[in-house]
Amino acid sequence: MSTTTEVSELAGRVRGRLAPRHPDTPLGELRTLPGGHSGLTYRIAAGPVSYVIKAVPPGRHPVGRNDVLRQARILRALAGSSVPVPEIVAADEAEPAWFAMEFVDGEAIEPVLDEHRLDPGLCRTRMLAAARVLRDLHDTKAPETAEALAAAGELDRWSRTMRAVPAELRSGAEDVLAALGSRVPGGVPPVLTHGDFRLGNVLCRGARPAAVVDWEIWGLGDPRIDLAWFLLFADHRNFPRLGRAVPGLPTEGELLDAYLDGRPEPPALDWFRALARTKMAAIMGHNLRRHREGTHLDPDQERLPPTIAAMIRSAHGILARRP
Repeated sequence: MSTTTEVSELAGRVRGRLAPRHPDTPLGELRTLPGGHSGLTYRIAAGPVSYVIKAVPPGRHPVGRNDVLRQARILRALAGSSVPVPEIVAADEAEPAWFAMEFVDGEAIEPVLDEHRLDPGLCRTRMLAAARVLRDLHDTKAPETAEALAAAGELDRWSRTMRAVPAELRSGAEDVLAALGSRVPGGVPPVLTHGDFRLGNVLCRGARPAAVVDWEIWGLGDPRIDLAWFLLFADHRNFPRLGRAVPGLPTEGELLDAYLDGRPEPPALDWFRALARTKMAAIMGHNLRRHREGTHLDPDQERLPPTIAAMIRSAHGILARRP
């Protein structure tokens, strides 16, 4: 949590960089923008124009999710591409670092998980459009980055997370991890990946995707990781006690067809679909553990055990269908 003085100092730096863009309009106060999961996220207005500010928390190292300038780099790299992203208007490397991007007005709603009153037909159109955006992302030339993350590395990461979840919450998980580990698929050429691509991270205006947001964990990696994660959100039945039915929402098969656009299905996709479910179970189990230990109190986490169990069962079922 930043102090009033620290926020005031950041506001002064931000105004100093943005003021030349609005010589006749004073900039307002920094207002905390809810929903951000990396660094500090604010909104600042200059008359009718608004910007989003992402900043490293004072005293924190700019690594991982707090490396906001890494996010700015990928947004700049994607500017003008077929992947819609907010425009970066300023960045400051002085500690604590921050950047400013345009505020994109739109809705980022996950149809099967979020409370909403969207027309089901609109949900269907948005999800199919998002599948095409994901295809365009994977077709975009990636900037120079660190070594690409392959399937084995992704499995190792989420295996460690899963094994930190209390045993009573992850019944059957060891069998799934063993099955995944025994048949890690061969690699494919790495592509630019988002890391958490789903409709909840795509701002839409009407039926049109206006901006893909939340680039905290982008990287080079196997496109099947992104794809299988996106497909997971097509069916509310994957999320017992959490999901809601949306009539006419595209099936996994329909989303896959939209993504492929006539190209052949990538090999071993079922392995990645099982991995996506394992990842979701591990994340939910980790979050529930933090709540129960008092690290991050959120009573809503107590709704997660049925979905954790369902994810593990579903992953096991997918893997059992093929040798």
